[in-house]
Amino acid sequence: MDSITIPFTIQLPEELPFVFSLQPLIERLQTLTDTRKARGIRYPLDVLLLVAVLARLAGESRLEPMADWARLRAADLAALLGLPRATMPHQCTWSRVFGHAIDVDQFETVLGQFFAEQQASAEVPERGSIVLAVDGKTLRGTIPTGQSRGVHLVAAYLPNQGVVLAQLAVDRKENEIVAVPKLLKQLDLTGMVVVGDAMQAQRELSIQVVEAQGDYLWFVKENQKTLHADLEQLFAPPALAPGWSDPGTDFTTATTVEKGHGRIEERTITVSRMLHDYANWPYLDQVFRLERRVTEHGATTVEVRYGITSLPPQVADAKRLLVIARTEWGIENGLHHRRDVSLQEDACQVRRGQAPQVLAALNNVVLGIVQQAGHHNLPAAQRAFTYAFDRILAHRSMAS
Repeated sequence: MDSITIPFTIQLPEELPFVFSLQPLIERLQTLTDTRKARGIRYPLDVLLLVAVLARLAGESRLEPMADWARLRAADLAALLGLPRATMPHQCTWSRVFGHAIDVDQFETVLGQFFAEQQASAEVPERGSIVLAVDGKTLRGTIPTGQSRGVHLVAAYLPNQGVVLAQLAVDRKENEIVAVPKLLKQLDLTGMVVVGDAMQAQRELSIQVVEAQGDYLWFVKENQKTLHADLEQLFAPPALAPGWSDPGTDFTTATTVEKGHGRIEERTITVSRMLHDYANWPYLDQVFRLERRVTEHGATTVEVRYGITSLPPQVADAKRLLVIARTEWGIENGLHHRRDVSLQEDACQVRRGQAPQVLAALNNVVLGIVQQAGHHNLPAAQRAFTYAFDRILAHRSMAS
C-alpha cells in the first residue's frame, strides 16, 4: 500500500469547536520499522496505529472494544485511509502486532519527536522557562497473579503543555535511578527545569541535567540523610538561650491559598541560599521548605517537604519556585490519573510482548492531542470527537 498523504484534519460544527490535524503524526508513524515479515501483511503498521489512536480518541480505551470500534466502521475507515479491503483486524491481530511487530524504543522516540516538534520555537528558551516533570508508573494490569512487579514506565512530561516527550520501560533488574538518566539523554534540556521526587535526588543526575544546559528541582527525603538533616536544621526555629538574639537569615517566602468545595489549601514556601556554599551537592544554589496546610470539614492536616534546586534567585524567586514545585503533581494528575481513570490503563491486562508499553504510548498520544487542541476535560473531548468523526464518516458514505 502507498503511504498515506491525505490531510487528516477534523473540525466540528461551530457550536463545538474542536480542530486538530493528525497529518504530522501520520508522517512520523510512516517512519517506523515493521518487524513482521513482508509476506502476508494485510494491514500496514502506520494504519493500525492511526486507527488505534482514533479509537482511543473516541473513548475505546481497552483492546477488545477498540477492535470492535474499528470492525464496526471497517468500510468507512478503509475508504478514508485508502485500504484495499473493507475489513479491520481481529482483536488477536491487534494484540500480536502491538506485542511483537513494533520496535517500542523507536516508537517512543518517534512520538517524542512528534510532540517536541509541536512545542518547537525558533528562539532559544530562557533559563528555567520550561518545566519537565519526571516520574514512574506501574501498569497494574500487567502484574501477574501472586507477584508484585509488572511493567513499570518512567516518563518525561511537560505539565503545562500536557505532552510526554519521552517514555522508557524500567528493566526488572533496574529502578528509576538507573532509567531516568537514560531517559533524559534523549532530550534537549536547554531552558528546562527537571522536577522529580526524592528518588531523583541523585548527585550524578544533578550533574547530568545542569551540564546539559538544564536545571533541577528535587524533593529530598531520608534517602539523602546528610542533606535532609541540613535542610531540617536550617529551617528549624532557633533555640535561643536567654539574652541571645535571633540570628539573621536570608529567608524569603511565598504563599498561595485555594478555596473550593469546602476545602482550603494553603501552600507556603520558604527559600534560602544559606547552604549554597555549605552543602556538598553539585550545582546547588537554593534550598526550600514547602508547607502544605489543608483544612476540610473542620480538620487541618499539615505536610512539610524539603527540596533543592540549581536555579538562582534572579531566575526563580520564592514565588516562581512555588509554582515549579507544584508541577511535580502535574504528572500525577495530568498524566497518570487520566491514564488510569479516563483511559482505564490499570484495568487493561494485555501482557503480550511490548503491547503494554505500546498501549501506554498510545494513551500518551491521545492525551497530548486533546491537550494541544485546548481541551482539559478528556471524557468531554472524547464525546465531541466521537460525534464529529461519526458525522464525517456518514457524510463521506452519503457523498460516495
